[in-house]
Amino acid sequence: MAQHYGGRGGPRRSSSTRAATPQRDPDSPRGDGERLRRELRGMHGSGYGRYKPLTGIWRFDQFCLQIQRVQPDPYAPASRVQVTVDAATAALPTHLWDTPVRARALAGYLARALHRELADSRLRVDAGGQEVLDRSSCQIHDGTVRVRLGIDLPGRGRSIDGHAAAHTLCDQLPDVVDAALRWEVADQAAAEEFVRTVVDTDALRRALPDLGLVAFVADGAMLARRSGVDDRALPDGVPFASPDSMRVSVDLPHRGRVTGMGVPEGITLIVGGGFHGKSTLLRALEHGVYDHVPGDGRELVVARDDAVKVRAEDGRRVHRVDVSPFVSHLPTGADTRDFSTDNASGSTSQAAAITEAVEAGAGVLLVDEDTAATNLMIRDARMQALVAKDAEPLTPFVDLIRPLHTTHAVSTVLVMGGSGDYMDVADRVLMLDAYRAHDVTDRARELARDRPTGRRSEADGYPPLRHRVVHGRSIPTERPKIRARGTDALTVGESTIELRGVEQIADSSQVTGIGLALVNLARRGRFDRRVLAEVLREWAADVAERGVAAVDERFVGDFAVPRPLEVAAALNRLRVLAVQDLRG
Repeated sequence: MAQHYGGRGGPRRSSSTRAATPQRDPDSPRGDGERLRRELRGMHGSGYGRYKPLTGIWRFDQFCLQIQRVQPDPYAPASRVQVTVDAATAALPTHLWDTPVRARALAGYLARALHRELADSRLRVDAGGQEVLDRSSCQIHDGTVRVRLGIDLPGRGRSIDGHAAAHTLCDQLPDVVDAALRWEVADQAAAEEFVRTVVDTDALRRALPDLGLVAFVADGAMLARRSGVDDRALPDGVPFASPDSMRVSVDLPHRGRVTGMGVPEGITLIVGGGFHGKSTLLRALEHGVYDHVPGDGRELVVARDDAVKVRAEDGRRVHRVDVSPFVSHLPTGADTRDFSTDNASGSTSQAAAITEAVEAGAGVLLVDEDTAATNLMIRDARMQALVAKDAEPLTPFVDLIRPLHTTHAVSTVLVMGGSGDYMDVADRVLMLDAYRAHDVTDRARELARDRPTGRRSEADGYPPLRHRVVHGRSIPTERPKIRARGTDALTVGESTIELRGVEQIADSSQVTGIGLALVNLARRGRFDRRVLAEVLREWAADVAERGVAAVDERFVGDFAVPRPLEVAAALNRLRVLAVQDLRG
């Protein structure tokens, strides 16, 4: 019988007799730094695809480099590498990483130190901005530091520039790791200050519930920012000073006793003329759910971590939300206890946003009249006289803000410069005059008593919440590409989620984290047969225990851990979302 031969390799072997290819242990080192240098130089001028076999672990004198993903060509997304510095080499003091808060803070400091050292390198690290978030880019576990980096592997056209790659990975990287990730050469005073600052901020936020407060603004805080694209403190801004009647003192672990304005539970109205600082104060409270870097000016401006900014969003999708507290009936006959639309108006979108936030666990609502729907906020006495209630489906927020607190313990901080009707329901009225805060509660109550508006309340109370059960299969999970477009939008597979109305997202890494969280919750069946609030509580507990691993354990890109409330907000804006049940 004739033998059949291949073009180059001699006789063909059947699949049953083909020799097995030895499999390399992915956790065993490929070699040391010098071998990596030789391999990179040897690739010089080769086709770009020859970079791919470098994937694996390479041992250097003071760290291990793991090449996790290699880009297929120079124009593809950056390659990903991870640097691991063991505890003995990093020698970080235990008291700076022995709790999750301290570990997050120290990791935030090290990422920023590394970012500065990488200024002239092809390597880059997700260091973040003014907020100190739990980021996948830098993690500390038992004193070991793991840093994830991106690198555009150098090429000339579609050919490898092996000499430049060797210089970046084998010369520059060891230098920056030595300069930024070892305690012996670190700016130890700056690192200590960074950690102490975050620990104090976290302690202050945790103290709010026991103090009966929803927020705190320290005396001397700098609230104004430089611009819409520069989130640093305005150099010549007005330092905040608390009104005497609202000043409270809090003892912190490192700063000791600090004083500032305590914003109490209940309904707080912020008033004042245009451009006098009302919205600036509210924006500071919005971002008070995060810790900030030293020198930010808002280090001791905190809000409870269940505070949510709500607003109107014309055109957003709303799916199976009970908006009946705000919308009693519609001319179309649609059931407002189970309301859906692909193109919400300003009023219905804000009604949905409030309902969704409370359903997801919000205990504090932050509202600014500038971004609210006027017809959902107020209906004055003259309009009540002109348009009978049975012809007006909307119940204004002014009539629901008090029942929302009484029935569901949800407080509200509201910026309002155009309607005095909220004086009738406010527990505290704060006036901003040239960025200076004044407690005008007594004067507001006198005006409310002496100058009645004549309007009638249009709400008897706030009904029990109805909770939704999400259909997990409506969330794209089949190899979906997750991509953040800044903080404005998230793409998951073929679906784009508009996030412009979710104003507390701090940066794009959180957006990626939101997408990963949604996909993994769906893949694990967490949404099955359980109300959304329960799913979010369980996920929050998992995050508290495992940090970034609770978001995604295998993703090698950059992401930051989002709040459950932002995960819920993104889910609610997913246009393919399906809700299978409403309970309650």
